[in-house]
Amino acid sequence: MRLRRRLRAGPSYRWRYSGRTPERLLIAPPDLRLADAQVARDIYHGQFLLGGQLVETGGQSPFQVPVGSHAWQESLHGFRWLRHMRAAESELAAANARALVEDWIATYGRRISGTPWEPAITARRIISWLQHSSVVLQGAELPFYRQFLKMLAVQMRYLRAMASEMPDGEDRLRARVALAFCALSLPTPAAALRAASRNLAYELDRQILADGGHISRNPRAVLELLADLLPLRQTYTNQAEQPPQALVGAVERMLPALRFFRHRDGSIARFNGMGITLYDRVAAILRYDDTDGAPLLHAPHSGYERLTLGATTVLADTAAPPPPDLSHFAHAGCLSFEMSSGRHQFIVNSGIDSFGDDSYRPLARTTAAHSTVTLNDTSQARFSLSSQWNELIGTPLLSGPRRVECRRDDGDGVHRFIASHDGYVARFGLVHERELALSQGGTLLEGTDRMCRPDGSRATAVGGDAVAIRFHVHPDIDIYRDPEGRLILTGEATDTWLFTAEEAEPAVEESIFFAGLGGPRKSRQIVLHAAASQQPEIHWQFRRTHAINGDG
Repeated sequence: MRLRRRLRAGPSYRWRYSGRTPERLLIAPPDLRLADAQVARDIYHGQFLLGGQLVETGGQSPFQVPVGSHAWQESLHGFRWLRHMRAAESELAAANARALVEDWIATYGRRISGTPWEPAITARRIISWLQHSSVVLQGAELPFYRQFLKMLAVQMRYLRAMASEMPDGEDRLRARVALAFCALSLPTPAAALRAASRNLAYELDRQILADGGHISRNPRAVLELLADLLPLRQTYTNQAEQPPQALVGAVERMLPALRFFRHRDGSIARFNGMGITLYDRVAAILRYDDTDGAPLLHAPHSGYERLTLGATTVLADTAAPPPPDLSHFAHAGCLSFEMSSGRHQFIVNSGIDSFGDDSYRPLARTTAAHSTVTLNDTSQARFSLSSQWNELIGTPLLSGPRRVECRRDDGDGVHRFIASHDGYVARFGLVHERELALSQGGTLLEGTDRMCRPDGSRATAVGGDAVAIRFHVHPDIDIYRDPEGRLILTGEATDTWLFTAEEAEPAVEESIFFAGLGGPRKSRQIVLHAAASQQPEIHWQFRRTHAINGDG
């Protein structure tokens, strides 16, 4: 793929991607992402906070400043920051936006190569230029207007050539979204719109599962794709075009799926690449969800379970990781869970630092960073972590659970599931089975973890059988022992939970919560240590000891 991309790029791209320059823009699609006029002022003063890194250009063009962070470069060349210029609603911001776009065209418009022309970044840039064309073109003279349209057309033709060869997943789908935006926003033949709609529908049918999840199993992908698909649906309507049924259906499935992954405080559960939740963005997207019902409890195609009674919500990962080519952000967290009570999160996965140093990501993806069982201090899946290979193959899961079974078993006043995975069978010959049951109006969560051989027989100590059951506690939660030595978790005076275990003594150990809004935070974890050959089954529970006033 990379060789074909090089053959399609280079300084002589004009004969490949040149063509008629569109005469005008027909429409500027809407943008649902949050905008802040203060960011526009910071950019005007040469301060670019992108990809979790602040770079001060000191009067230089940001496109000339050498910055090693690929995340910063991706964000810079993706141009999503143009939305802040539009929010500023000033001639100065518009002039600055136009100058920066003109600078990019002068610097990178003559040669297709490097980071600026990665297809995924090109797709984001096309969408951003179209969505914020009104501010970029405000006060523009005809030569720049023509130059802007010409560069949009070149990028459109380039992306059209590259889209089918992009790696499977979210970025390929976004490329199809970008091309559909182009077909609606630029004067293109009816056949071009039909082709763009057809290719978009194909990817949506492939990538958006029947329960609204994404094939990568990453909740963040649902959130990010909805931020593009909702404006696209609106653009079809604004142009009096019938949106593809695949687009309508995907959005209608994805909105409830986003609500499925959401705790009551608005945060999205931290599974398989989800990190920091931007609450306002989630709220802005969910305004389009007119179902207004209780979230689903079972997402069998995405592989997640939701237990919810009263003010308590439990979300659990109950499926194998996605295929290797879709697993670059996947975690080794099968059978992990998160528990929230009212508007407090009590038990969490460590998540990832969405905007920070990538060096933390390998640790955040390990099984030990999740509220589940680890065996012999080993992750249930392995990753490609060598930096010299990352650029070629990314960081996929190279092994992990392949057989994951899950059975929902709700009863009268009880939400329950039983699931198992074979991620440790190849190395240690043991299966992990977990049962979670929420009952008594959401005031009692009972869990059972079992380690046994695939035939159901008891484990032996051969090859190691050291079990650690981890419960990562959110850093905002206080944890202490009462006079009887029992562990108490407190969110506030009216929201207190007691943790007990029958076959193992709970220990409190240090942990890290990677998904803090201000970066990684110190936290703690409850750990139950045991030997599977001696304690093949361990029972534990969380019981609320104080009632919540209302819904927290």
